[in-house]
Amino acid sequence: MNIIHISAECYPVAKVGGLADVVGALPKYQNNSEISSQVIMPFYDIKFTQQNTFSSVFESELYLGEKTYKYRILKLKNKSLDFEIFFVDVPNLVFKDYVYSFDDTKRFLAFQIAALDWMLTWKKLPDIIHCHDHHTGLIPFMLQECFKYEVFRKTPNILTIHNAQYQGWFSHDNVNLIPAFDFNNVGLLDWGGTINPLAAAIKCAWKVTTVSPSYMEEMKESANGLESLLLSESDKSIGILNGIDWKVWNPETDLSIVKNYNQKTVASGKKANKKELCDTFNLDIDKPLFAFIGRLVGEKGSDLFPEAFKIALQNPNISILLLGSGNKETEAQLEALKKDFDGQYNAFIGYDEKLSHIIYAGADFLLMPSRVEPCGLNQMYALRYGTIPIVRSIGGLKDTVVDVSEENGFGICHEDVTVSDITTAIERGLELYENKPQIKKIKAQIMKIDHSWNASAKQYINLYKSIN
Repeated sequence: MNIIHISAECYPVAKVGGLADVVGALPKYQNNSEISSQVIMPFYDIKFTQQNTFSSVFESELYLGEKTYKYRILKLKNKSLDFEIFFVDVPNLVFKDYVYSFDDTKRFLAFQIAALDWMLTWKKLPDIIHCHDHHTGLIPFMLQECFKYEVFRKTPNILTIHNAQYQGWFSHDNVNLIPAFDFNNVGLLDWGGTINPLAAAIKCAWKVTTVSPSYMEEMKESANGLESLLLSESDKSIGILNGIDWKVWNPETDLSIVKNYNQKTVASGKKANKKELCDTFNLDIDKPLFAFIGRLVGEKGSDLFPEAFKIALQNPNISILLLGSGNKETEAQLEALKKDFDGQYNAFIGYDEKLSHIIYAGADFLLMPSRVEPCGLNQMYALRYGTIPIVRSIGGLKDTVVDVSEENGFGICHEDVTVSDITTAIERGLELYENKPQIKKIKAQIMKIDHSWNASAKQYINLYKSIN
């Protein structure tokens, strides 16, 4: 069975969020004796494409309304990713030094058309076309409705929603950019008076998945306007919890961290990595270290951090370290806190992959007070590295973290996203930290939890087989 994943991101090529981690790991875990899993993504002008070599496997032209664009399909020459990956290179449109911008309608539509046009030339069509998020959301519609893709009518396709907040809306004035179709069916593109690629995909895909069971249910009540659509399409929808790549996220072999460790050596390993963080960011190694890694956006609850940290840091017995970027006002407020809490708090505004690994390895607690968290991967990385997650019980966080107050619990959970909830959770973390026997037991316990892609990949394969 040949599976084609089509996505705007794929780690380690281009990463903005968790979408990249999923698309960079799922194909790897799907490839076996009966499954061949490949990825098609845009060709960006970024570090990965600048540092690697590619061969051209196809060249042609695509039509976007009245304009014609030349494009190539490129293939990565080396085998470093453990799966085949192909790139759609549209030099005058897609090839930019960024992944997303404020208006990507033409970029991602050209990407989708080029990918399908290329597949039309294959001797054997794929068995499953697996689309990820709204950037590929018009593919299920085009496969079903566009005249030129009629050969794909019987090819099953799946949509995975990684985040329903972003839907790719654009005006009906641009409907002519889509290859010709029976205009009587234009309503399949519409949701709320605009063309909505994510809504169109939900309507047209054979199956709809999302990245955790809880998020699938939550979207029926809160999905940025798509609630009734998801409810009506629930019979073909399923939540499959994401996994993490245990080859990349492994404290025993991770080359990014200062000292490797396993379940038996977790205490010394985490201490060495914590020392590195404390030396670098002027923090006290003897205090519990609370960390945050992620985007500074409302979805993550990070707009509450300046006030919450200001309150929490009144307690001199804790340290906080933040790695992230996003909202400029939040960034400025978090930077300003450094002066008031020197030696107790620090922040790295930006993103650094190596540093993120060291934080997972060295921190005692990871903060995730998310308003929206479809799955969340950071809490799984934290568990893998023996770091206790402090999370809001929503989406995938609800599915993966059990509060210490419950039987076999190992994390700290709170129900709402408020300054009080965050500071109370930190206080609970400090109380737990002081219980050395319990902390030791939890760290050993959480490192054994298997959130690898093994189970999730099997669920996807079973789904493929059910519709193929």
